[in-house]
Amino acid sequence: MNRAGTKALVSAGAAVALLLAGGGSSVAGGPSVAKDASAKPKGSHSYKLQHTDIDYGGDKTRFESQVKLADGRRVAMHYLDKKGLYVQDYSPKARGWSKPKNVYRTKTDVCQGITLKARAGTVAAIADWARYCYDGEPPMESIAAVATGRLTTWDRHLTKSFDGWIKAEITKNGKQVTFKRYAHRLKWTKGKGFGPKH
Repeated sequence: MNRAGTKALVSAGAAVALLLAGGGSSVAGGPSVAKDASAKPKGSHSYKLQHTDIDYGGDKTRFESQVKLADGRRVAMHYLDKKGLYVQDYSPKARGWSKPKNVYRTKTDVCQGITLKARAGTVAAIADWARYCYDGEPPMESIAAVATGRLTTWDRHLTKSFDGWIKAEITKNGKQVTFKRYAHRLKWTKGKGFGPKH
């Protein structure tokens, strides 16, 4: 056999070997990779709104809260028993909610409702916990939290053995939040985070 015939046979054999190794897919495309059909892309807003699992009798909705932003987005928070505080944000474009994310983890009993406030793209949250709080005991763990931008990251400030923040005031430009309880103050500033409580 001449050299040209030998080269043709070797090339054909190599092509067959490559096709067999690639599971029958073309060499240019590479081997096919099976994708998990149930997997959701990171950052996907394709989840349902979750609710609290706490039931002490009465209205369960006091253990969850929701607020709407000017651009149509929404933020929802709910307590999970012995797990803490969870958040989801709603995308009007995707028409769905983000995957529930933990904001503060604790096994302490929930205390009061969740306060949410939004202004100029900034969202502020207040939540409290204490043993037997639903029986009238004061809060022992009080969280002040703030999120901006894509609402995926929350700055948090924990105050222990404190009766809890009553309200959160957001400036018109959304760059500062002041948490208040009578004479007590806690300030959050965009780019700096929380300052000392006073």
